[in-house]
Amino acid sequence: MIKVQQAAFDVGAELAALKAGRTSIGGSALFVGSVRDISSGAHVSDMTLEHYPGMTEKALADIETEACKRWPLDACLIIHRYGTLRAGENIVLVITCSQHREAAFAACEFLMDWLKTKAPFWKLETGSEGTNWVEAKDSDNAAASRWTLPE
Repeated sequence: MIKVQQAAFDVGAELAALKAGRTSIGGSALFVGSVRDISSGAHVSDMTLEHYPGMTEKALADIETEACKRWPLDACLIIHRYGTLRAGENIVLVITCSQHREAAFAACEFLMDWLKTKAPFWKLETGSEGTNWVEAKDSDNAAASRWTLPE
């Protein structure tokens, strides 16, 4: 399930709703990403996330589909916020559920690595030194590349 929204999310409520009625789930893994107040040594007060509706949801659905092909997931949720978020606010929630923890852990890590590099969001940080567009990091690309399947 994919949700792209401005509103804040309740992690516990989202997990409970995702698992409701699914008694085959033996393990759930989740990741919550938040706006940091420091980036590259500079204070950050907020981050504005922009996206193209339609294109974003399709890209996230494609990433989710890939995870479901690779691991036996009973449930999966990706919530990604957009708009202006203050330091400390949550940006992204990924929850994966499977019969066993190994699949849930691996799929959750995969989803975050691919979201960081393949999700079409543009991030503008605002802080003590003005504004700065967030660029892709080599470390994010390296993390995502380990999931590339051989051709």
